[in-house]
Amino acid sequence: MANLTVYDILCKPIVTEKSSALMADNQYCFEVVKAANKFQIKRAVETIYKVTVVDVRCIMMPGKVKRIGRGFAKTSSWKKAIITLKEGDSIEMVKGV
Repeated sequence: MANLTVYDILCKPIVTEKSSALMADNQYCFEVVKAANKFQIKRAVETIYKVTVVDVRCIMMPGKVKRIGRGFAKTSSWKKAIITLKEGDSIEMVKGV
């Protein structure tokens, strides 16, 4: 996938109990496009949120088999990125409801 802009790379932030615990260590989780690599993800986060990224870890999350009536269906797989920011930088995320 060529011609990805920085706004196309980041799909949405992931806000769960585990990702909220990572925020204490200055780490943030995002769902990203499967075709994006670490350098593109780093540039996207730095451009959009105006922070300094120290480390990027990427994980391919496999799809799950779900029961639908009498049959089964598989959800699509997706890519998760865990971003570590420089000490002192932070990103404002919605915490809890």
